[in-house]
Formats: sequence, structure tokens, C-alpha cells
Amino acid sequence: MDQLLEFLTGVYHLSWWGYVAVTFVLTHITIASVTIYLHRHQAHRAIELHPKVSHFFRFWLWLTTGIVTKEWVAIHRKHHAKVETVNDPHSPQVLGFWKVFLSGSELYRKEALNTTTLENYGENTPVDWIERNLYSRHSYLGIGIMLVIDFALFGPIGITMWAVQMAWIPVTAAGIINGVGHYLGYRNSETKDTSRNVLPWGFFIGGEELHNNHHRFWNSAKLSIRRYEFDVGWLYIRILEIFALARVKYLHGRKIVDWVRVKKLRYLYFPIIVKYQFGVGGS
Repeated sequence: MDQLLEFLTGVYHLSWWGYVAVTFVLTHITIASVTIYLHRHQAHRAIELHPKVSHFFRFWLWLTTGIVTKEWVAIHRKHHAKVETVNDPHSPQVLGFWKVFLSGSELYRKEALNTTTLENYGENTPVDWIERNLYSRHSYLGIGIMLVIDFALFGPIGITMWAVQMAWIPVTAAGIINGVGHYLGYRNSETKDTSRNVLPWGFFIGGEELHNNHHRFWNSAKLSIRRYEFDVGWLYIRILEIFALARVKYLHGRKIVDWVRVKKLRYLYFPIIVKYQFGVGGS
């Protein structure tokens, strides 16, 4: 009986601000997973991630969003390729601001059914066994497991925490970034589209608030440009770099040289080159 009561009331009993703090941390990990893994790593190849880090983000997104990597990447790449046209999956200039702001996630689900979009824009995304047999095939199983985890840990309030987690990406990414980010805000660059920087400080949506900057340098690992701008996603990437868990490939239109790899290649091939040269000279 006590075990049943514990299950129904949850393992942890926190103050109201404790539940808010835990919910914020959980949703922020989801935002970080979207901006670092889906956006900067998979969609634009602006960074390389260690396989374990990459898989953690993929697993977390399966638990908290049900997002399939290939679908998200393909739709986002198509957005850049067809921006502000009738073929843009979520342009507020074409579909209307309120349509994108309120129904952004529905627009994603609709476009995800377009096999041509997935074939043309979804290349070089994960196709390993776990992706084919779990993450893609059972994309909604993860969020069901997350519901059970939240309820088991926090009791009935865990259902509310789970609901906030489920709404976080549809509201912040699909609604605010895709909607407000092409409608309201300031511009650092005169791009061919109507992209806007929603705020100069990108924290709550992982740096994605700097949307005009992103459309100016679409494959840059860092989204902030001005000194007064802040991109928390870039901060996390730099931390991952310190522990050799990430590598920046492109930054504001420049390709970043991997000097560690260059040195390894030099030490590997230099003796061979010297031996070859002396061998040729000796003959």
C-alpha cells in the first residue's frame, strides 16, 4: 500500500519554485538539443559532435519531442532553399503570421508527410539500426515514456510538467522563431528574406532568437554577431570543445581549420614524404 501511495504521489516532493526550476532545466536541455544537434550539427553541418554527445541529444529529443531527425532537417533545409515562397513550409509572409505562430507544429507534421521533401533535403541524417527500428518507427513512444517518468518522479504535478515539455518546442521554435522571427524584430543584415532577430540575447530559445543573423550566415556555429548579442548555444558548443566533444567547422562564413587534425596528418605523412624523397634521390 505504501509503495502504491509513493508511486501515486511521486518520489520527489518539491516546493512550487522547485517544480518550476526542474521544468525549466528539462525544457532547456530540449532547446539545447534542437539548436546544437538538429540545427547546427545535422541541418547545417556547422559543427561536428562526438558520437556519444550526438546520440544523447537524439535520445533526449525522442523522449521529449518525438522529433524525427530526418524530418526536421529536411523541412528546415527546404525553408532555407525556398524561403518566403509558396514552397516555404512555414513562411508567415505567405501563410500569415497567426497561422505560423499558432499552428507551426501542424505545418511541420504536414510537411513531414511530403516524401519528396524528405528525399531532396534529408540526406546525411542518421540511418543506423536504432534510428530505423526505434526513433523513427516509434517516434511517439519516447514521449509516452517521458510521461511515465515525470509522473513516477513528481506525482500528479509531473503531468503538468510533461505538458509544458510537450508544448515547449511547438511554442518557442515552431511558433516564435518561425513566426515572430520572420515578422517582428531588428535586422543586422539585409538578407533576401524577411528574417528578424527577435531579441539580442539568445538564452530561452538557445540562441535561435538571433534569426536574421542565422539567415545571413546560415552555416555558422555562432549566431551572435554584435558585441551586445549573446548566443547561449555558442557557449555550450565552446564548453563541449574544451572537452573535445565538439568541433566548429564554420563561423560567420569562414571555414575553421582543424589544426589538431592537420598536426596529426603532418606527423603521419611527413616521415613517408621524407623517405620517398630520399628514396627517389638515392635512386
